[in-house]
Amino acid sequence: MVQHGDRRAPDGACSANRLREVLGLRRVRLYDARSSCFTFLADNGVPDHILARWAGHTSIRMTKRWYVKPDVEDLRGAATTWDGLHGAGEEGQA
Repeated sequence: MVQHGDRRAPDGACSANRLREVLGLRRVRLYDARSSCFTFLADNGVPDHILARWAGHTSIRMTKRWYVKPDVEDLRGAATTWDGLHGAGEEGQA
């Protein structure tokens, strides 16, 4: 173990960080990998309640807040739906 201030890092972690720096790779935290995994699963149709359970969250709201992120296609679909509703309302009033 190597001590960094009040925190201790395993020797393997220090070796991995040195190698990462030598290779010019960006630092990725374990949390980043977790976040990417759950966001990928959400984007590919895994139900929110399954994601919440797997993430260890007691609230689906928390899971959705952190991992379910709308992309451009989601926003485009919402805009199309809104246009359909808005257009239908105008036609009905004519």
